[in-house]
Amino acid sequence: MTSVAARASLSWEMPAYPDADYGPKLLFRAIVSNIVGEIHNGILVEPRSTRVAFVQNNALISNAGKDRLMFSHLWRNISSYWRTKQFKNPENKISVFGNYQKMRGSMSKIITADQSSVRLAKNSVGLAHIVFFVVAAAAPLTAVVGASPAAFAFGNGAGVPGAFVLSGLLYLVFSVGFTAMSRYVGGAGAFYTYIAQGIGKPAGVGGALMALVTYSAVQIAIYALFGVFISGTLAPLGVSLPWWAYAFAAIVIVHFCGQRNIAFSGAILGVCMIAEIAILLLLDIGILLAGGGPEGIGAASFAPSTVFAPGLGVALVFVIGSFIGFEATAIFGEEAENPEKTIPRATYVAVLLITLFYAFSTWAIVQFYGPAKVQETAANGLETFYFVAADAVLGSWSSQVMNIFLITSLFACVLSFHNTLNRYFFALGREGLAHKALGKVHGKHGSPHVAGLLQSVIATVVLALFVFGGADPYTVVFSWMSALAVIGILAVQVLVSIAVILFFRKRATVHSVWTTTIAPGLSLFGLLGALALVTANLSLLSGSESLIVKAFPYFIVGIGLLGAAFAMRVKKISPDVYASLGKAFE
Repeated sequence: MTSVAARASLSWEMPAYPDADYGPKLLFRAIVSNIVGEIHNGILVEPRSTRVAFVQNNALISNAGKDRLMFSHLWRNISSYWRTKQFKNPENKISVFGNYQKMRGSMSKIITADQSSVRLAKNSVGLAHIVFFVVAAAAPLTAVVGASPAAFAFGNGAGVPGAFVLSGLLYLVFSVGFTAMSRYVGGAGAFYTYIAQGIGKPAGVGGALMALVTYSAVQIAIYALFGVFISGTLAPLGVSLPWWAYAFAAIVIVHFCGQRNIAFSGAILGVCMIAEIAILLLLDIGILLAGGGPEGIGAASFAPSTVFAPGLGVALVFVIGSFIGFEATAIFGEEAENPEKTIPRATYVAVLLITLFYAFSTWAIVQFYGPAKVQETAANGLETFYFVAADAVLGSWSSQVMNIFLITSLFACVLSFHNTLNRYFFALGREGLAHKALGKVHGKHGSPHVAGLLQSVIATVVLALFVFGGADPYTVVFSWMSALAVIGILAVQVLVSIAVILFFRKRATVHSVWTTTIAPGLSLFGLLGALALVTANLSLLSGSESLIVKAFPYFIVGIGLLGAAFAMRVKKISPDVYASLGKAFE
């Protein structure tokens, strides 16, 4: 064996992006050129970049495949070296084959050691897991029981189910270009990567900061609402703690779950989602089996005259907010099985499920109260709108169960957004826009654990500021943060629609003009209209006339401009980092 210094002198620099077949060759050449081999503490000792290149290309080789792949490439490269007179030393051949078994046995350790600092855990989630994340983020029970009564009361009344269908159609059209671009742009950066490669790097960084603010606002809002519901549920049992105690406890539990492999969170979200959907479906089916209410069963809620009645714009303010989170499918592209197919399918499945469930559940409640009375009834009892129906149709037990499932729905929602935020912070860390430690992943679970820790600390600090300021958890924390989130997500989605159009204008593609231009253009028009409606009805959405709330649209724009300015500064002081922005996930 040669010395470390001698081996170092023989090493050569790895190209930035080796092709799929290059990793094994690169590993072998480094081994041969370094006299193959010293194995130290069970880990191959050669340049770290070599191990990284091999891991990135071959992290999922099966045990049987390892033998075939390694032997094939060893033999092919030995033959090549022999022919080119670069491998004539018998000692080298003995070293290669003598260390082959050790090298094979240590491959899993190489993969574990290096993958933990380079990539999120691949093939961790399938179609079902991603759909669970997205639907759980939408919090079906919370959206239906919490948001739709306000849409009924202040919006277009019996036409709310039709408003959900309209919003669903808008996001299906948005998904056409969004999923088409996902085949070219992947990774945990999601909207950031889309905007960076479509519009430009400054816009991408601005969009990333807007997304961070948006999802952070959602998370803070849900933590507050979770604390309120838990406090109200346990108070009759003699457990009297302030709402914030439960909110901070939720942060700890969510943080623990987020540190685990993504599939762990996916399993939890799946159980919570099924439970909350089940109780609402029981109510919906019970209403239908009972023949509806005083006006029977009909389809008036989907008639154009009902849907487009006065108040549709106000209803859309609440309805569109219920879809926040569906776009998170792209964030899990790096961890998904067969992401080229899984991400588009998950997006369409999630949007369809959310739309159908919301439309069906709100239509069923219209049947219970009757189209002529539903708006008045909702206005007279926003909080009890669904619980009264559940008690009448299923019995008093159902409203108690619904209360419990509301809590699990909120927990599932905040866990989903926690994982979403983690991956945005992770993206910024790996791209060099934030501290590089954020770009590390857990050695065992393959999760962005450092990014998760930062995100949990931020949530704790912001929530603590609200608590010390004496803010009401519902009328201020939840309502204000929800309004900010709706504005933020619409603004980011507008940028994504523009990015899709510009991206495909610069690239030859097999996609049709419908996919690359018409659908993104229609979604851009619809999202701009929705953003205008939300801005015009911000006081209604937030329940406040505060100047702070009215400044939210300007705040979101300011955040975007701040991000763009930061990107330009990076370009000036660190051209190499700037040049790689938006490409770390390709």
